[in-house]
Amino acid sequence: MAISRDDTLNWIKACAVVIAENRDTLVELDSAIGDADHGANMHRGFQAVLGKLPELAEQDIGTILKSAGMTLVSTVGGASGPLYGTLFLQAGMPLMGKMEMNLDDWVAALEAAVKGVMQRGKAQAGEKTMLDALLPALDSLKQSQAAGEPLATALVLSAQAAEKGMQATIPMIARKGRASYLGERSAGHQDPGATSSYLLIKTAAATWAAG
Repeated sequence: MAISRDDTLNWIKACAVVIAENRDTLVELDSAIGDADHGANMHRGFQAVLGKLPELAEQDIGTILKSAGMTLVSTVGGASGPLYGTLFLQAGMPLMGKMEMNLDDWVAALEAAVKGVMQRGKAQAGEKTMLDALLPALDSLKQSQAAGEPLATALVLSAQAAEKGMQATIPMIARKGRASYLGERSAGHQDPGATSSYLLIKTAAATWAAG
């Protein structure tokens, strides 16, 4: 099993749908510990990415992801634009010129993406950010890679790890971003960035593992 260019395009389209479906949930989560704009910003960004996809239909996977990243940077407001833009831009770097990817390729892409987000946000695990979903997803993928798991299995396990990571942000005290201003009052709320990141990983599994 391999993930084709068309599979990649379908993932991005599905992400736009899932973000739209969860827009109000993301707004609600962000209203508790942030600026209440994460859902609207992410929705606007992915709708802009959708508008770019027709001109990318014949491009390689890396180019598609980099273009999505640049679009997110320019259309998503607040801190999320640079962070999610970096996520896609860096994911595209190891995939330049590739028309399909296997598990090794996706591990390399996600690892580059997570490192980029860590550098851009100056954040690490346990600080109640999107990384608390992304890092467990990456760790799970690496474990599946080492164990020789099929790609479909690896994707599903990665999504499950991201979900657990997202849920683990609820008791955390935020150390980064707008939520950090609340100090201990940020505990008890699920992080909106971890939630949207989980949705992206979950959608990758739902789109690609069924292929």
